[in-house]
Amino acid sequence: MPCYLSLMRFTQKGLASLADSPDRVATSRRRVEALSGRSLGFWLTMGPYDCVQLFEMPDDGAMMQYLLRARADGFVEPLVMRAFDDAEYAAIIAGAAAPEPATATATATATDRSTP
Repeated sequence: MPCYLSLMRFTQKGLASLADSPDRVATSRRRVEALSGRSLGFWLTMGPYDCVQLFEMPDDGAMMQYLLRARADGFVEPLVMRAFDDAEYAAIIAGAAAPEPATATATATATDRSTP
């Protein structure tokens, strides 16, 4: 399943109800499971983001459904990124590093130049 990393900042609403935040983490996990996904971890962080959560979701559509609902709640402002595991990474890099196939136009131009 695709993985997604969410970097979250508490909104003013989230900060005002900080004591309820652990309950919201549990709600998040239930929502993810309802969309056939898994919450792989949740961390409180120091730095520009307050929390980080790692997900596995069946597809981008399921992740977007979760994200829209979380944003509508108004407790956090998330930044979600698709994360690629090492096997996906290797396949992506192999495709990006492969030489580009010659096009018919490029071949014809090269042939035209070599013919006097």
